[in-house]
Amino acid sequence: MRRVLLLAALVSAPLFAASGNAGGYHVQQKLVVPGNDGWDYLTVDNAARRLYVSHGTKVDVLDADSGELKGSIPNTPGAHGIAVAPKLGRGFISCGKAAKIVVFDLKTLKTLGEVPAGENPDAIAFDKVSNRVFVSNGGSKSVTVINAADSSVAATIDVDGRPENAVSDGKGQVFVGIGGKNAVFAIDAQKLTISKRLALDGCEGPGSMAMDLTNRRLLMACGGQKMAAVDADTGRVIVTLPICGHNDATAYDSETHLAFYSCGDGHVTVVQQASADSYSVLETVSTQENAKTMTLDPKTHRLFLSVGEFGPTPAATAEQPKPKPPVVPGTFRVLVVGK
Repeated sequence: MRRVLLLAALVSAPLFAASGNAGGYHVQQKLVVPGNDGWDYLTVDNAARRLYVSHGTKVDVLDADSGELKGSIPNTPGAHGIAVAPKLGRGFISCGKAAKIVVFDLKTLKTLGEVPAGENPDAIAFDKVSNRVFVSNGGSKSVTVINAADSSVAATIDVDGRPENAVSDGKGQVFVGIGGKNAVFAIDAQKLTISKRLALDGCEGPGSMAMDLTNRRLLMACGGQKMAAVDADTGRVIVTLPICGHNDATAYDSETHLAFYSCGDGHVTVVQQASADSYSVLETVSTQENAKTMTLDPKTHRLFLSVGEFGPTPAATAEQPKPKPPVVPGTFRVLVVGK
């Protein structure tokens, strides 16, 4: 009888195969990209094998396999995030310094138009169920929703807090982390209303986020250098683990069951998911200081991270009371991390 009960328990809570996940991630390549501007998010279009890299006032487009620069999308001041809608042949870029979204053609990279957004549009996500784009407006505490097919604004949703990263669950909900609220809001992508508010007990200052779609687990980066695995339906914080410092991006590989947290202190923390509710730190990978933004290539299981070196911070002026240090010319790179 004990054997039967044990077998039933194992069937109801299956473990993930961990073969090939013994660690060993490292920087394999450094792709040189021209330009001395700052940077933010990267996005892989897996079907087209393109890597989109935000780069100051433009988005550079690289071949995801060879690293060759294929072109650029100009006039994107303060480029932050890039979302792609492959079946519609359109891409969307959030421009933080211009309060707008630039729409471009995925094949030609030509600009198709512009859409007004809120103040400081930042993170951006495409929901394939509703065919809508969700933009986190950090400055105006709102989410702009765009109909991807015709670039019309479907709604502006107030979220009573600073919206951070957004992720679609593939079933009609978009989850948005709310900075300063220790919460995640779920937006109904069809009704365009907030369907639930998940209070995060043990995850203060939620920032970057990815999702295990199969098990409905939100993989969050929290303040205090830790991650949290969260039940997307109940908000239950399942586990927290230490990660690297100054995190800005999270990725999840559904095939290897690994979560990656990239940090400005020059490291990537790799977390192994053994089951839906079991997680452990697999390794900490050395990258380069300031390499805090990242994306995952689901085909090759490699990571891409943007990075550059900074010069001295200039003196404050009336026009620029909080100046940022300039990027040292010729130092911008895309790091390729793999095994």
